[in-house]
Amino acid sequence: MSTDKPWINNYLEGVSSEIDPDKYKSIVELLEISVLKFAQLPAFECMGKSITYQQLDEYSKAFAAYMQHLGLEKGDRIAIQMPNILQYPVALFGALKAGLTVVNTNPLYTTREMEHQFSDAEVKAVVVVSNFASKVEQVLKTNTSIEHVIITDIGDMLGLLKGTVVNLAVKYLKNMVPSYSIKGSTSFNKILKEGKDMLLTPVDIQPDDHAFLQYTGGTTGVAKGAVLSHKNIITNVEQCQAWMNHLEEGKEVVITPLPLYHVFSLTVNGLMCSTKLGAKIVLITNPRDMKGFIKELKKQPFTVITGVNTLFNALLNQGKFADLDFSNLKLVIAGGMAVNTSVSQRWQKLTGKPLLEGYGLTETSPVVTCQPYAGKIKEGSIGMPFPSVEVVVKDEEGNDLPQGDVGEICVRGTQVTSGYWQREKETAEAFFEGNWFRTGDVGYMDEDGYFYIVDRKKDMINVSGFNVYPNEIEDVLMMHEGVAEVAVIGVPHEKSMEAVKAFVVKKDEHLTDEIVKKFCKQNLTAYKIPKYVEFRTELPKSNVGKVLRKDLRMEELQKYEKIMKKGEK
Repeated sequence: MSTDKPWINNYLEGVSSEIDPDKYKSIVELLEISVLKFAQLPAFECMGKSITYQQLDEYSKAFAAYMQHLGLEKGDRIAIQMPNILQYPVALFGALKAGLTVVNTNPLYTTREMEHQFSDAEVKAVVVVSNFASKVEQVLKTNTSIEHVIITDIGDMLGLLKGTVVNLAVKYLKNMVPSYSIKGSTSFNKILKEGKDMLLTPVDIQPDDHAFLQYTGGTTGVAKGAVLSHKNIITNVEQCQAWMNHLEEGKEVVITPLPLYHVFSLTVNGLMCSTKLGAKIVLITNPRDMKGFIKELKKQPFTVITGVNTLFNALLNQGKFADLDFSNLKLVIAGGMAVNTSVSQRWQKLTGKPLLEGYGLTETSPVVTCQPYAGKIKEGSIGMPFPSVEVVVKDEEGNDLPQGDVGEICVRGTQVTSGYWQREKETAEAFFEGNWFRTGDVGYMDEDGYFYIVDRKKDMINVSGFNVYPNEIEDVLMMHEGVAEVAVIGVPHEKSMEAVKAFVVKKDEHLTDEIVKKFCKQNLTAYKIPKYVEFRTELPKSNVGKVLRKDLRMEELQKYEKIMKKGEK
């Protein structure tokens, strides 16, 4: 099966079965070519302010030169912790131009989560929006690897007048910037101002050099940095462009509501693919503000939008969304979580365009399969493999299974990570012999080469497209002196696909679900906090004392099925 690719027979006309992963030496070279081709076209727009590809190049060069001025060298790690604002692409491309490795960081992380990621990656510099600088201040008390902190306010690149108004509103009217004091920190604006007059020493960046440490939980719950090289990313960019060959250079308007720190947005939407196309990339800073989001969509003749199932469902539930002009729309892709059939059908009916489901992982840069933008679109399928990627289904011993048999989906190709940062054991466990990356997802392939997932990683919880791992939450809860034992699982939830539920055995009889949730809020990002807490006198265990999460999941599933049956009656 490893040499059989039945999906190629079903590729759309013009989609090649192979791409050239060596077309560009680095992401920096890819950007430089885009700047030459699209210099005066708008590259990024946010809150009504746009910068051209030429300006993106100039700003990122200034940032890169200043990083060298600070003494950062090729291979050093720099964390970027911001929402979708203009400073993000400037800092990211600037860091890459300086030869640095970018560690994308969720700005909503708690100090505990930040501390782990920054320490594990041995981060030397952090670029953070001021809203979260107070957390960095706390991290600095325990982390000795961080040498430089760069702080920006949300409105710093929106122009003097608008930027000042936005920054004052965020800080004083909305009280969104907790006080902080970080000695020796540098402002983002100072870097752009002074960096433009500094000399940028060219860096020899090789295809296999590390571009990103993209953190993912993994089945153990320990956050690990997947090493993504320049070649990994370029491979997936070339695959995406080959697959979406109906998109036109210099003519697309790409809506980017997914956070740029998420690998899906990083490669597919907000940065790499769209930059190569010379698209105008519209950054949505707060997609949860549905009224503001739709207002922005009304201004744009958008042609491409990507998101997760919950985002599309939320848009469809807004009355004014139906009033938008969808005549320019060419491509809509959903990733990160399964697409509900009802959502895809409603989307198709309203917009006239299919909601295509794709599949990928952080470790695969990320896209592995996708539905074709036209032709045979199969509901419930994650589509066909991209050009130049091998996908097989294997049994537990690593043997290939025939078409139709259910097993673990495995992937091989130049888009696949070389492994996890400084974790040899986990890296070895992630691959079968022959460099087959084990996704941990169970599925099968049909006769046309379309793949289907029938189950996810055994214990992973999918909350609105974000991976949540029970071990991490259990470790946090066990830190509470009132908790004796705990088990965490995912339970069905109509809005977020799954919700986190914690089963707790009390050590302190005064422990309540409010206390548990408050404790979690201090140590976990919002989407990881248990939505439900159930107290029990004991937890189901195996004969060797291992807590049986599968038994708890079965109980909850049976409860859910009973509720659904009652609802049908």
